[in-house]
Amino acid sequence: MTADDTATGRHTADVGDEDGSPAGDGDPAAATGPSRDLRDASRADKWSVAFVMLAAALWAYFAYLMLASYGPELHDGEPRCKGPLIEPFEQDGYYCHSELRQWPALLGILALSTVASVIAAATTVHARVLARLAGRAPSAPVPPS
Repeated sequence: MTADDTATGRHTADVGDEDGSPAGDGDPAAATGPSRDLRDASRADKWSVAFVMLAAALWAYFAYLMLASYGPELHDGEPRCKGPLIEPFEQDGYYCHSELRQWPALLGILALSTVASVIAAATTVHARVLARLAGRAPSAPVPPS
C-alpha cells in the first residue's frame, strides 16, 4: 500500500486499475485474460485450417497436372498426350502443347504449394501454442514488486 492508499483508507484489492477505475468496468481493450487468449487461439486455428485446405488443393492440382493425360482423344477414346511425369519428353505435334504442362509453370505451382504448406504448418503450430498457453492459468497470484 502506498501513502495515498493509507491516507484515503483504500486497499489495493478495492482498486481495479492504476487510474482508480473499478476492475471489470467493461472496457474490451483492458481485457487480457484467458478468454481473449482463447479467442486468439480459435482465430489462429481457423486460419490454419484454411491454409491447410489451400495447400492440399494446390498439391492436388499439381499432382493432376503432372499425372493426368490430356489433349484430344484418339479414335479409341484414349487422350493423345500423357502427363509430364508419365512421359516427360516432348511429344510430337501441336496437340500436346499446353502452357500449364510446361516445366516453368509446373515449378511455379510447386513453389506455391510449398509456401502454402509451410505457412499452414507454422500457423497450426502457432494456434496450438496459443491454445495451450490460454489453458494455463497462474496457480498463485504474483506478489507486487
